[in-house]
Order: sequence, then C-alpha cells, then structure tokens
Amino acid sequence: MTVTTLTPAPTADYEAVKTKQQAAWDSGDYAVVGSTLQIVGEQLCETLDLRAGATVLDVAAGNGNATLAAARRFAKVTSTDYVGHLLDKGRARAEADGFKVDFQVADAENLPFDDGAFDVVVSTFGVMFTPNQERAAAELLRVCKSGGKIGLANWTPDGFIGQLFKVIGKHVPPAPGLASPARWGDEAALRDLFPDAAAIDVTRRRFMFRYLSVDHFLDVFRTYYGPVHKALIALGDKAPELEADIRALIASLNVATDGAMVVPSDYVEVVIRTA
Repeated sequence: MTVTTLTPAPTADYEAVKTKQQAAWDSGDYAVVGSTLQIVGEQLCETLDLRAGATVLDVAAGNGNATLAAARRFAKVTSTDYVGHLLDKGRARAEADGFKVDFQVADAENLPFDDGAFDVVVSTFGVMFTPNQERAAAELLRVCKSGGKIGLANWTPDGFIGQLFKVIGKHVPPAPGLASPARWGDEAALRDLFPDAAAIDVTRRRFMFRYLSVDHFLDVFRTYYGPVHKALIALGDKAPELEADIRALIASLNVATDGAMVVPSDYVEVVIRTA
C-alpha cells in the first residue's frame, strides 16, 4: 500500500514580513502618490455619513487622506500609521488647514486603544496590506464601539492596482503563506474577515490614475512608491523586465489617446456595521 504524505502549507513569518513591508513603505515618499488619492477619503466619509463630533480612528493612514477628510467634517480624529515620516506629512497638512488631529505611531495589528474607543474606524488602501489579515480585521472591530461603523477603501483583485501587484509578484514573489492584499477587495473574503459584523455593505467604485505619460507614472512610482521602488532595486539588472511588464499592463488599460496616461482602477468602498 502506498502512503501519501501531505506537505503542510507554508506558514508566513508575519513579523519578518512586517519588518520588510515597513521598510518598503518607509522608502521613497508614498505621500507623493498618496496625495493624488484624496478624493477617495472624501467619498468614504460621505458614504459613512460622518457627523461632526464623532470620534474617528484612521488606521494605516499614510499621509492622512481619510484623516483630513474626517477633520473637514469636524470629527475628532486620531491618525495612525507604523511609518512615522508619513504621519509627519499628515501632521503638516492638518496644521496647514488649521485642523487639530492626534497623530500616533501604531501597528494596525496591535492598536494601542481600548475596546470600543471610537465611533468610526477608517482605512483607505492601508489596512489591506497588513500581513496578518485576520488579526488586523479583529483589531478594527475591537476598537470600534458597538453599533459603530468601519469604513474601508480597498483595491480589487481585478483592478489596475490588483493587477500591478500580480505583475510585481511574478518578478519578486511574495513570502510563502502570505494572503494577497487584494483579498480585502473581494466581498466574499471580507465576510470571512469580519464574520461577527452586523452588516457589510460593499460598493464598487473607480479611481482614475492620471499622469502626464506612462514615463511620468513610472518615474513617480519608481522613485516614491515603496513596493515598486523596492522591487526594482531587488531585481537589479532585471529591473527593465518588470518595467516592460508594467508598461504592457498600462497599455492594455490606458483610455487616453493623446500621449497621457488615464487608467481606471476599481476599488471597493466598504461600510461595516458593528454588532
């Protein structure tokens, strides 16, 4: 009789992955890219019907797009990220606009706040990149009060950014056992991540990446967007192969006909109501 031995699925070393991710997001200057996404935070706060005086936590806030959107609605905002210099960018923006915001370095998988501390918890293209996704989802639920709301904006697996990460993954494979960040852009997966939610509403939306040209986009992402920046460095002499694949992806999606780059990228806007 032949005995088949099953090889166990690899388990991700979350702490090692997190350290590498943090270094990636700390490289370049994500704020240059992040600032172009401001409209997403504004739309999310409108969808949440965010009220003045509400206590709001922005998780993996980056340079503060959702933070500023909430502050403009006179919410009491706490803005967090595990990359300190990105919070510095958000702080400068808030000060320039005259908003009082509490900025605090914090890990999305281990938030330093009491249970039920916030009326609303938000994250735009942030928490979806945590390595331990179940832990991060549980933390969002924990710090949101009963009957509160969690608002998320997450790239979809089939949208431009989801496809971009697949292209990068072909050249620089992700750590074994690590779930794709684009999982947060799938409705069924979201229901698995938040099984105890009272309700989950998912709306598919579209953001347009607008750049002077494909060369302009590549120059910005090569220089400032941590994951692309780090991938190209890691590839060394093979970096042009990744750039060529990114160009091919953009060519397949670009709707501009005048030499510019206008690429639609689908994302899901998620409102989770806590039990």
